Amino acid sequence: MRYIGLDLGSRTLGVSLSDSSGIIASSYTIIRHNEEYERLVTDIKKIIDEKQVEKIVLGLPKNMNGTIGPKGELSYKFKEMLEKETKLEVILEDERLTTKEATDLLIRNDTSRKKRKQVIDSMAATIILQSYLDKK
Repeated sequence: MRYIGLDLGSRTLGVSLSDSSGIIASSYTIIRHNEEYERLVTDIKKIIDEKQVEKIVLGLPKNMNGTIGPKGELSYKFKEMLEKETKLEVILEDERLTTKEATDLLIRNDTSRKKRKQVIDSMAATIILQSYLDKK
């Protein structure tokens, strides 16, 4: 079963994909959306069709105390949009500290600041998806 992992930011969406067996997540791309969510869903549907994705894992930003803030509410709304348009199950995965974890990993690998900025969202999406895959 192939999964797609999504890290929804205010201007970009990080995208990762699992291998066909649903064990290993890999960074795929970044989509710039500038809050044009309908177009964003269309772009995601193209990837889902092309890569034969069967489930979606969407990062859910929570506050450190576990409560849901405005960004988390946006993720719930985006989840509803995705489920309606793709007819696939969308699983919400806690994404607390994934961007920091991705940044730390890239720094340890001597990735330049410019390159980190370009790949951080897809790396966070990869961490979100791998976290879900490891649990299941």
